[in-house]
Amino acid sequence: MIIFRTILPYRKWLREQRSQGKSIGFVPTMGALHEGHLSLLRAAGNNGQTTVCSIFVNPTQFNDPNDFKLYPITTESDIQQLVSIGTDVLFLPSVEEMYPEGAIQQTSFELGNLENILEGAFRPGHFQGVCQVVSRLLDIVAPDNIYMGQKDYQQCMVIARLLELKQSATSLKIMPTLRETSGLAMSSRNMRLSEEERKKATAIWRTMKEMAGTLSSIPVPDLEKEAEQKLLAAGFDKVDYCTPADAATLGPWQPGIDAVILCAAFMGKVRLIDNLLVHA
Repeated sequence: MIIFRTILPYRKWLREQRSQGKSIGFVPTMGALHEGHLSLLRAAGNNGQTTVCSIFVNPTQFNDPNDFKLYPITTESDIQQLVSIGTDVLFLPSVEEMYPEGAIQQTSFELGNLENILEGAFRPGHFQGVCQVVSRLLDIVAPDNIYMGQKDYQQCMVIARLLELKQSATSLKIMPTLRETSGLAMSSRNMRLSEEERKKATAIWRTMKEMAGTLSSIPVPDLEKEAEQKLLAAGFDKVDYCTPADAATLGPWQPGIDAVILCAAFMGKVRLIDNLLVHA
């Protein structure tokens, strides 16, 4: 595996790959890698592409400075995992390399209501920060395909919108959420949970499945209230939302259309998100 920490050597390497007719499959990450990340890289490699992974903890997408400070950094372990699955390239830039003019937002991205609802409502500015870093990475890495996990459902929709805004030739490939045997969605944030908290956190998956089973028979406000009560009783400290939405737009769900149940809740100081698609 080749590790690039700066842009110019990567671009020289990229020109060599393009001259050989090779395509690039890209997985952007913030490190603290787990099997979910590795599955995305395997998917990229399965298509015969050259695989590029980036590790960059982006300061502009954290609306909570303490969350940024506590984000797990496991670079040595990450590199070992990437090597073990045959990743071709790791792009590992510094903040200065990514934002030579400073990390202050230079561009505002027209995301519409996507940045005002659900995650956007609870994390103001988050998706602008996500777009800032992904736009920069797309310009640097120049991938043919970018791979992301369904666990970050709203973020996937935001990136699809970003690709439209940039009129990018890069295609977005959304891969299924990987789960631990308990049902807990794999996440870098799980590293901050104790064993007892990990057990309690499985209530998100159970609650979403129970909501899916009664989606057509109970009014949405009652479903939301019941889900919140279940999560708090299971040991969560705070529930930001647990609600069905239109799977295509994230607008209000109506019977007869595909739904996505989305959930965000705090286990101690760790905020976990998850979702479940429910077909009409």
